Amino acid sequence: MTTDDSGSGVTPAAPLLGATDERGLIIRPAGRVILLDPDDRVLLMRYDDGPPNGVHWCTPGGGLNAGEDYASGALRELTEETGWADITLLGEVHRGEHTMEYADAIVRQVERFYLARTGQARREIAGVEQMHAADGIAAWHWWTLAELAATAEAIWPDELADLVRSSTRDLP
Repeated sequence: MTTDDSGSGVTPAAPLLGATDERGLIIRPAGRVILLDPDDRVLLMRYDDGPPNGVHWCTPGGGLNAGEDYASGALRELTEETGWADITLLGEVHRGEHTMEYADAIVRQVERFYLARTGQARREIAGVEQMHAADGIAAWHWWTLAELAATAEAIWPDELADLVRSSTRDLP
């Protein structure tokens, strides 16, 4: 697992919302959750976007609100997308970024990923259908690591199966 750069264990706040990078792209800070069930299946959401994003699967999560830190944003997004308010983050396991379209603009999404577990195998999502429709979530699925490694579908981030394997090595 990674920690902040200072080693203090405190996750610093995200870059200012609306800041731009050296190429003039808007920086969109985002928190994401790699949620595992008891059999290490990973919950992913499918978006059926047009170009440039295209159809892709990704972990629950999304952009931070003003003044929100990465961990709080990740947990809020997970709750919004699943309806579950009983999940605890186990820690930050990855940092990444990619260029994508969001709100009719090309942005550089700067992401932090947090590991979490649910005690229920293939836990069902219900009661958030309107939120899914509004956010463009077309489907959700619990993926095995073998399915992740073998699929030809776009998974964000690409290295998710390896990331899960390395992040769970020391977990009970």
